[in-house]
Amino acid sequence: MSRVEATDSHEVAGLVGSAKETKPVERARTPEPIQPGSTISLSDVRAHDGVQTFIALADRYLGELGYTEHGFRHANLVSKIAYNVLHRLGFDDRTTELGAISGYLHDMGNFVSRTMHSQTGATISYDLMRDLGMSYGEIGVVLGAIGNHEEDFGRPVNPAGAALIVADKSDVHRSRVRVSDPALFDIHDRVNYAVEHSFLRVDSEAHTLTLELTIDTELAGVMEYFEIFLSRMVMCRRAAEFLDCQFKIDINGSKLL
Repeated sequence: MSRVEATDSHEVAGLVGSAKETKPVERARTPEPIQPGSTISLSDVRAHDGVQTFIALADRYLGELGYTEHGFRHANLVSKIAYNVLHRLGFDDRTTELGAISGYLHDMGNFVSRTMHSQTGATISYDLMRDLGMSYGEIGVVLGAIGNHEEDFGRPVNPAGAALIVADKSDVHRSRVRVSDPALFDIHDRVNYAVEHSFLRVDSEAHTLTLELTIDTELAGVMEYFEIFLSRMVMCRRAAEFLDCQFKIDINGSKLL
């Protein structure tokens, strides 16, 4: 072996050794407070004309494409569930408020396009939040939550985002179905319409988040539910773990996970 080859081999070995010694950065269990903060509330966000306009347009756009309801009903419900998850798990008031704001804004990007709507929504939300006077640190939390709520590529990156994921994927209910004629239902319509009751139960002592569903199995079978929602449930499990909880599913009184 030549001197050059020996030197190259030594350098490569050194690089490999360094790579093996590198350890992944562990997530802080208690995130540092976001400074400086602001007093922008969910009420302020709801009152913004741009927010109201874009959510209405997003729901109208998805209606034209045949999707289930993604308007103010969904925005308000996801916002409320995200807030409750964080509040019941003992997070501070500002984190819970940011979770509620993220939940309200999360689907707004659909008025531009369904594809990559989480990233589009995050981009749009930046200008709206700055317009309201929210600090950069808090905007970062909200944008990270919104931009990571879709199962194709999203990951829980902060408590607000984890709560948003679980809240969003828990909204399965017949009130979301737009089609009035059951003969025209696709599988998403059929499964949503079959769900007569849905509730996300937060048990802070047991550290569990349980999605409780009552499904009319004459309209859709349990397997059909998992056929279209399995990837969402996997994402909920990851989000729950981020919050140091376990995600569980109870359908018609039977614990499946």
